Amino acid sequence: MRILLVVIYLILTVSGLILMKKGGNAGSISISAGEFNFNISLVSCLGLICYICSFLLFTRIVMMFENVSYISPICTGISQVMIIFASWLFLKEKLTGLSIGGAALIIAGIVIMNLKLN
Repeated sequence: MRILLVVIYLILTVSGLILMKKGGNAGSISISAGEFNFNISLVSCLGLICYICSFLLFTRIVMMFENVSYISPICTGISQVMIIFASWLFLKEKLTGLSIGGAALIIAGIVIMNLKLN
């Protein structure tokens, strides 16, 4: 169950960021004559909803795992790697040797953190 929640968190985080970027605007907020207006594109709004849900889910995940120093770096590292590749795939951002090398270092760091040495 915990792993499934982490996978859902990762999907929501990455899709939220990609959708907000795809939506193309940061939105606008205005308050005038006692009225609150918030304008955002539909795609950006879907991204915002995904990202908010991922944050709420992450707070639950942190509570489910014994050590925050274990789960937080894992979730953050994996999400960063997924964002690099999702940006390349969906946003047509450039995938460079340095970004691939950085992703490899993140993965190596996650593996090293989880080695069980006697």
